[in-house]
Amino acid sequence: MLETRDAPPAHFLTKIESFSLLSEYRISKYESKVFEVDGYKWRLVIYPNGDEGQIKGNNVSVYLAMADTSSLPVDWEIYADFTIFLYDQFSDNYLCFRGNVRRFHATKSKWGFPKFMSKKSLRDQSSGYLVKDNLVLGAEVFVMKKQRIVESVTVLKPMYTRLRDWKIVEFSKLEGVWVSEEFNMRDVEWKLKLYPNGYFDSNGDVSSKGNAMSMSLVCVSAEKFTVHQKVKAKFHMRLKGRSDHDSGKLSHWFTSSSTCCGQSAFISLAKLRDPENGFLVDDCCTVQVEIFVQLVA
Repeated sequence: MLETRDAPPAHFLTKIESFSLLSEYRISKYESKVFEVDGYKWRLVIYPNGDEGQIKGNNVSVYLAMADTSSLPVDWEIYADFTIFLYDQFSDNYLCFRGNVRRFHATKSKWGFPKFMSKKSLRDQSSGYLVKDNLVLGAEVFVMKKQRIVESVTVLKPMYTRLRDWKIVEFSKLEGVWVSEEFNMRDVEWKLKLYPNGYFDSNGDVSSKGNAMSMSLVCVSAEKFTVHQKVKAKFHMRLKGRSDHDSGKLSHWFTSSSTCCGQSAFISLAKLRDPENGFLVDDCCTVQVEIFVQLVA
């Protein structure tokens, strides 16, 4: 059942005098003047004898249509919640025809009601809709401003993992942090960070500082991600020696707010410097990362 309200339409109102003459003069369609809402141009389109494709002669059709779309992008689309109003001149209120949220685009720029009202009901002298052959219509349009978040997720087949090795010379002279060159894996840029004397981790654990070497994998691409982008990767970090020291399998969602993952106490400095282990030879060591990118979203 249609609802009524006292308040007039917020955006557009049109009064058509001598409405019956449209049919008499065989004017099949009347387009209202253009009105603007939220930077977009609109108009009402009225078919006094029904829209094409409908059973003509029995109903009046009324639509909301986009106007002057030439300045919009080729692939434009607008979501709008609209209502078309019919004024009851006896009751001094408006009958509301709600169109709900509709998608307006290049191939469908008009939405509305092919059977807006039967001509018999409109002409009923007790109804108050057509008085002295005058018809009053109105419209409200509310454009959906919030941009949709469109996500594209690529789950990657386990075709292969990527191994990268770096030989670090003059290890004892390193200060602060050593950073590898960037490398590409599945169209994502990465790099390895090594802290020869450890670092203060995000949990406030200072036990590794001065006692252990820290190592982290950094997703360089994530530094430029939007808040919705992310990459899921599994990886190993290794220190090559007589018996390789392995971080074990690590897994992390890399995002703009979490671009790196690693171990603050990757290996103790005592174990690193023990010549029996073969990690440091002639003040050189070799580090390795093995990475498998699982998902890009």
